[in-house]
Amino acid sequence: MDNSAIVLAGGSSKRFGHDKGLALLADKPLIMYILEALDAVVEEKIVVVSSKEQAEKITKILKPDIKIAIDNSKLQSPLVGALTGFKEASGEYALLLPCDTPLISREILALILELCVGKNAVIPRWPNGYIEPLHAAYRVKPALEAAEAALNEGRLNMRSMIDKLRDIRYVSTLVFQQFDPQLKMFFNVNTPLDLKRAESMLKD
Repeated sequence: MDNSAIVLAGGSSKRFGHDKGLALLADKPLIMYILEALDAVVEEKIVVVSSKEQAEKITKILKPDIKIAIDNSKLQSPLVGALTGFKEASGEYALLLPCDTPLISREILALILELCVGKNAVIPRWPNGYIEPLHAAYRVKPALEAAEAALNEGRLNMRSMIDKLRDIRYVSTLVFQQFDPQLKMFFNVNTPLDLKRAESMLKD
């Protein structure tokens, strides 16, 4: 059974100042950490960007087997990016990930995907109830339908799509702490300062 991964790289990166996915962390573009963690986990990798210009820049660093999908919508939100990715995905299940969490582990990605079999989604959930819809796996067909339905109602957040999905498995972040004690998998790089912090975390 083939599985896909959708990496969202179309955000405007206002706080960062330039295209975040291409920012260098220890001499390697940020997005490459996510794509390399997906090796041997999925058969298909899709990077979603928001313009032809962004696609041209990112193509220069990607391997030829990675698909690039461009958002056709003028609306920018993770949900729009997710919908674009779901339309492109050929796997039954797809991981949905941001391009700015370089400390994600292959082991955890494989676990999330494995737990999704027979479910419509697997979503990490913190003890306070906060969920991580962009570190999750989805069954592509129902997720695509739910994303379209949410956007047709003018809703742009991931929660709107999730509210329309049945048969979701929420997995406590405490489970992931067994593999990643400090939960570095959720550390995302939003600013140049975060990039420095990520670099020191990588050294650790």
